[in-house]
Amino acid sequence: MTQICRIRIKGQVQGVGFRPFVWVLARRLGLNGWVLNDASGVLIEAQGTEMPAFLAALRSEAPPLARVDALEVEPLQGADLPVGFDIRASAGGAVRTRVTPDAATCPACLAEIRDPQARRFGYAFTNCTHCGPRFSILRRLPYDRAQTTMAGFTICRACAAEYSNPADRRFHAQPIACPDCGPQLWFERGGNKVQGNAIALAATALHAGDILAIKGLGGFHLACDARSDTAVALLRARKNRPAKPFALMGTLDMIAASCAITPAERDRLQDAAAPIVVLERTGHDHLAALIAPDIPTLGWMLPYTPLHHMLMDAFKAPLVMTSGNLSGEPQVISNADARMKLAQFADGFVMHNRDIARRLDDSVERETRNGPMILRHARGRAPNTFPLPKGFEDTPQVLAMGGQMKGAFCLTRDGEALLSHHLGDLDDALTWDEYETALADYSALFEHRPQKIAVDAHEGFRATQAGRAMGLGVTSVYHHHAHLAACLGENGWPRDGGKVAAIVLDGLGLGPDGTLWGGELLLGDYAGFERVAWLQPAPLAGGDAAQREPWRNALVRLDAAGLAQMADTLFPDAPRALVRQACASGLNAPLSSSAGRLFDAVAAVLGVCPPRQSHEAQAAMALETLAAVHRTAKPYATGNAPEIRIAPLFAGICADLKAGAAKDLIAARFHATLADCFAARAHQLLDDGRATAVVLTGGCFQNVVLLDYMSRALHGAHVLTHQRLPANDGSLAFGQALVACACPT
Repeated sequence: MTQICRIRIKGQVQGVGFRPFVWVLARRLGLNGWVLNDASGVLIEAQGTEMPAFLAALRSEAPPLARVDALEVEPLQGADLPVGFDIRASAGGAVRTRVTPDAATCPACLAEIRDPQARRFGYAFTNCTHCGPRFSILRRLPYDRAQTTMAGFTICRACAAEYSNPADRRFHAQPIACPDCGPQLWFERGGNKVQGNAIALAATALHAGDILAIKGLGGFHLACDARSDTAVALLRARKNRPAKPFALMGTLDMIAASCAITPAERDRLQDAAAPIVVLERTGHDHLAALIAPDIPTLGWMLPYTPLHHMLMDAFKAPLVMTSGNLSGEPQVISNADARMKLAQFADGFVMHNRDIARRLDDSVERETRNGPMILRHARGRAPNTFPLPKGFEDTPQVLAMGGQMKGAFCLTRDGEALLSHHLGDLDDALTWDEYETALADYSALFEHRPQKIAVDAHEGFRATQAGRAMGLGVTSVYHHHAHLAACLGENGWPRDGGKVAAIVLDGLGLGPDGTLWGGELLLGDYAGFERVAWLQPAPLAGGDAAQREPWRNALVRLDAAGLAQMADTLFPDAPRALVRQACASGLNAPLSSSAGRLFDAVAAVLGVCPPRQSHEAQAAMALETLAAVHRTAKPYATGNAPEIRIAPLFAGICADLKAGAAKDLIAARFHATLADCFAARAHQLLDDGRATAVVLTGGCFQNVVLLDYMSRALHGAHVLTHQRLPANDGSLAFGQALVACACPT
C-alpha cells in the first residue's frame, strides 16, 4: 500500500552524509519525495509502497558518524508527491539540532592522500562526509559551507562535480577541498616562509632535534622527536614544565612498542573522536626518559588529520604533541598569535590558511577494569548532547556556569543537555576571556535563551559572579551536590528514582556549613542531600598554598595525630613554626575535609613528591603509581563514627614506616582505607533502605587504583560511575543544570 509520510529525524544528522544517504535509500526503494536540513535536524517527505523498510533502514543503515536520537513519523493526506526524490536546500528556523564533532580521517581519505595517482595525493585538507573538520570550523547553524571557515574558498569544477554527485562520498561534504581550490600548507622559520614541501621540511627539522608549532584542528601543538632526550628536555625547559606528562602521537605499531593495547583501548584509539588514550607502559620502548617522569602510563593518540598522517609517514617515529600555549593560557589558534606567543618555544611552524572557528583541546580518556573513563571532554566529543533523565522533559532552559577549575558550562533545552568543551582554569584571565567567548558562541550557535541560571555556591568563583550578574533567577548549587547530580544524570537516573549514597571525593568545594568539603558521603537526589559521613577536617595551611605544597597538609595531619616530632624529622627545612602559628590562629587556614589534600599529605609523608608540585595532582599521581602494584591491602582502622578519624590513619602509616614496611604497601593500604571506610558506610545506607544505589564521583575517582579498591569494596551494590563525562569538575555544570531543573527556585 502506498503511504505518504513526513519524517523528522533528530540527533547527530548534519555534516555526516545523512541527506545523500536518504537520497540513495529512497531511490533504492522507489520512493518519491525530498529531504533537507533545517535547524531541527533532517526533514523528509516521502511516498511509496516500501515505507516500512525505508523507516527501518533510516536507523539501521545510517552513516558512520550519524546518531539518530528520535525518528518522528507523521502520515500525510492529499496529493501525490512529484515523481523522483530530491535533496533540497537547507531551511532556517529555531535551532534544535546537534552539531557534529570533528572526526578523524577515514580510511578512504587516508588511502587517497597516499595514492600518487589520486587527485588529492599528499593534500593536507582532504575530507569527506565521513571525516574531517566540523565543529572547529562552524560559525553558525545550519551546517553549510557558507557558515564555516571554508566559506572563503571557492570550490573548483572538479570538487563541485563531486559535491553535487549523490553517488560520491563527498556529496554535500561542506569542507570539500583539493590542492587547486582549498587551504594551503607551508613551513615557516623566523617569520618567513621556507620554499619546499612543508611536510618534508618539518620532518627534517624534527630529525634535527627542532621543536615545531603545528596547526591542527582545534589549535596549535608543540611537537618534537619523542625518542630524543635532548629535544624533550629542551621542550620542558622552554615551556617550564618539569614533570607533567607529555602526550604522544604515533601509529598503532609505534604505540604497541611501548604499551600493551587491549581490544577496548584499540577501539578507543581508533574511535572517530581520536582522543588521547592513557595506556599502561611496558617499559620496553625507546622513548625519551622525560616523556612522563616516574609515571607508568603514557598518553597516546593516533594521527587524526591528513596533515598528521603525512607527517608520521615522513618522520616514521613517535612525536611529542603537547598543547601550544603559554603556561596557564588557552591553546593558540590563530597564525598571528602563534607567531607572537609560540616563537619562544618553537624553532619552526607548520602553518595553513584555514581559520579555526573555536579552540578545542584534545580529549583525554582511559579504559579501566571498571569501564571507560573520561579525563577531559573536548575535541571529538564536544559538542555533544545528553538526554535529560526521565522526569526532566518539560523543564525550563537553564544555563549552568560550572566551577572554577576545569571550566565548562552546560545549556539545557528540549529535554537535552549540551555540555561545553573543556575550557581550563578560570583563575587565568585569558582562560576566563575564552570562557566568556565560548559562552556567547554556544548561546548564539544554539539560539539558547536561558530562563534560569545555575551557579556554584562559592561566591568567589568567577563563573558564579558572572551568572549572578545576568539578571535572571539564580539557583545556587553546592559543589558536591552538583557532582552527585552529574553522575546520576549521566546514568539516566529518573527524577523520581529515589535517593542514592554518593561518595564524593575531590579537591574542595564549599559546603553548607561554610567549610570546604572534599571527602563526603552524601544521601540525596537531584532535589537535595544530607551529609552522612565525612573525612575529619584539617586546616588548609596557607590557603591555596596547601594545594601546591603537599608538606603543609602532611604537617597539619601529623600534628593532629600527635606526631609533630615526625613532621619535624620529615620536613626540617620547611617553615613549620610559621605554618603552625597560622593554623593555631586560624589565619588563612580554612578547615577542609578534602580527600585530594589527604592524598597530598600521605604522599609527602612517604617522600614520593616534591615540596612544591609543578602540576595538578602530581603528588596524588605518584601515590597512585606506588600503590598500583598491590591489588589488595589491609586497611588502617579509622573507626565507625560519621566523622572519619584521620589521626589513626597517620599513626598506622608512621608505625609502618618505622617498622620498615615498603612504601608501595603503605600507599596501597591508604587506598584500601579510603575505600573501606566509605564503602562500609554506604553499604549501611543500602541495608537500612535509605538508599538504592551508590554513586562514585569527584576528581579523586580518576585514580584507577582508588576506583578499583572502592568498586570491590562495594561488591553487590548497584554502583553508578562516570563513563561518558569526567568525574572531575568538567561535568559539574551538567549536575548544576539538573539540580536547577529539579528545584522550584
